[in-house]
Amino acid sequence: MLLSKLEGGIWTLSMEEELLLEHSPAQPFATAIRREKRYTARRGTVKEQVTELERCPLTRAEKTGAGVLLSGGNHRLAVDILERPDGAELRFTGEPGWSYEFQLPAQPEEAVFGGGEQYRQVNLRGERVENLVSEHIQASTIVEKALTPRALYREKPHSRIGSYAPMPVFVTDRGRMIRFDSDSDGISDFRQSPLRFVFDVCPRGLSLTRGSSYETLLRSLARDIPNRQYLPDWCLEGMILGIQGGTRTVLDKTFAMLEAGARISAVWCQDWSGENRTVMGKQVWWNWELDEGLYPGLKEAIARLRVRGVRFLAYINPYLVKDSRLYNECRDKGWLITRQDGSVYHIKSTTFDAGMLDLTNPETAEFIKKTLIRRNMLELGISGWMADFGEYLPVDCVLHEGDPALLHNRWPVLWAKLNREAIEEAGAEDAMFFMRSGYPGVQSYAPILWNGDQHTDWTKDYGMPCVMPASFNLGFSGVSLVHSDIGGFFSFGKLHRNDELFIRWMEMACFSPLMRSHESLRPWANSQFDAPAVLPYTVKLTKVHAALRPYLEKLLAEAAEGVPALRPDFWEAMDYGASRDPYSYFLGSELYVCPVIDPGLKYRQVFLPAGEWAHFWTGKELTGGKEYRVGCSLGRLPVFYKKGSAYTDVFRTAAQVES
Repeated sequence: MLLSKLEGGIWTLSMEEELLLEHSPAQPFATAIRREKRYTARRGTVKEQVTELERCPLTRAEKTGAGVLLSGGNHRLAVDILERPDGAELRFTGEPGWSYEFQLPAQPEEAVFGGGEQYRQVNLRGERVENLVSEHIQASTIVEKALTPRALYREKPHSRIGSYAPMPVFVTDRGRMIRFDSDSDGISDFRQSPLRFVFDVCPRGLSLTRGSSYETLLRSLARDIPNRQYLPDWCLEGMILGIQGGTRTVLDKTFAMLEAGARISAVWCQDWSGENRTVMGKQVWWNWELDEGLYPGLKEAIARLRVRGVRFLAYINPYLVKDSRLYNECRDKGWLITRQDGSVYHIKSTTFDAGMLDLTNPETAEFIKKTLIRRNMLELGISGWMADFGEYLPVDCVLHEGDPALLHNRWPVLWAKLNREAIEEAGAEDAMFFMRSGYPGVQSYAPILWNGDQHTDWTKDYGMPCVMPASFNLGFSGVSLVHSDIGGFFSFGKLHRNDELFIRWMEMACFSPLMRSHESLRPWANSQFDAPAVLPYTVKLTKVHAALRPYLEKLLAEAAEGVPALRPDFWEAMDYGASRDPYSYFLGSELYVCPVIDPGLKYRQVFLPAGEWAHFWTGKELTGGKEYRVGCSLGRLPVFYKKGSAYTDVFRTAAQVES
């Protein structure tokens, strides 16, 4: 039962003796702040410079019919209190032109997770987390890696790493969820107690909920923000091969993989609209219609692939390369975002300029859905696509409707919504797409997210290992289905992947909801799925993934209820103190997976969570709560299933595909 108590100017909000909120004149719950901000953006990386001009602590608390009125000086904040079965929902009415800071109590050792896609670590306590959708990758770090000897490179801390998909949603290991309903940029500061949250514009509200398990909390979140993530059946039939180079190349590589015995569900050809060679490597020509010179007879080729059980996937983003045919058409119709002087507002990707489609313009939205997606892709036979980007909206642009500063964080959700509507309006029930950017609500539209553009290396800041913390934090924020580019994307100079890294990444993806590779920014410099030393492992691991289908179907059903497929090692203990490995994870409730994130290993130290387990590959029984030295030869990462699992036969069958 929720208890709101106001005595002697001290206001507390508690549930079942657990303190959710505490306000006093000396430690006010809310402070109004007047400040000036200046934004700078370079290739999607948005930075803020903030000057604080005035602080107005709202020290006085008065009871009102609907809740509490907080005031200080001439400033007021009305707080309506709504009781819910698992906690409280506060609705705020503040004053325009002011920013707001809120403080919430926390125990000294209380761990905090979530915040959307946070790459560097799972526990955010001791960190300052930005709530600003931005490009994750910084060019300076790529150049540094390319020029610095590997042994001398210093991995970047959390504070240096941005996020495509930040979210003001947090879960703690004391069984509580903190969720602000706000579109504006802000800061969550977990470096001390109480926890501090600052938003540029007064949030609409704050939900404070309690749960006996992480699963309970996330199911509750899915009732507030419906989770409609899904994967069509064909996605579970094997691996999606990232291939580029035209019709002949796609057919030759795909049929060769099928003849080798690999289980292939689809091919993903991002250059279907043409390739754009830049100093960085092989990029896509951002003009969303078929390049018939590179992909002649594609519709017939797609039909040939479908006969063999293989789908064809493409690529699209909400930008058009400058002076392309579609760019010129949309510019002339006024469908591109503009500057204050009416000129087209260009963004730069590596070395080329592009115009941005105005998603707030109903005519533009219909053009995207009916022409770019339905006619140019779905009617061609395309079954899915990467719906890339969404995080570059300039805050100083002119839109058909709305304030870009307030829409910046919501822009990825608008992009996801358009893609989902295009599928549903076309009646393409078995189509899907995947996104990298997001904000609360993206889980209502995007079938699955991917972790963005990792580096093609082993580093924990931007390489393969960062996939796990990013996925866990997204799961704690309500995004239940996530995957990654097998092998990573960014490659420059000596930054490239070898066979071992590709195989290890493929092992991890095998034990995830979706298995999909990427050729990388420089395909010729990086190992691929059909490299001679890699091919046997591609065949084996695609078979394992396909054999796991009955179990993955169970995870998809849970994901639709808000329960993440990938869960950190302390998930069941519900205590961060029980964590022994920030990179190992539960895949659902029955499998425990320990990726190999360092090169050259033949054995890996594994701490098994509590319970009775069986080694996936051999069936050897092991007792949890102990550490083991486990073999990890290529193609056999350490994986374990719960003894007595209802899916034991599925796991045994999957483990035996290589024989």
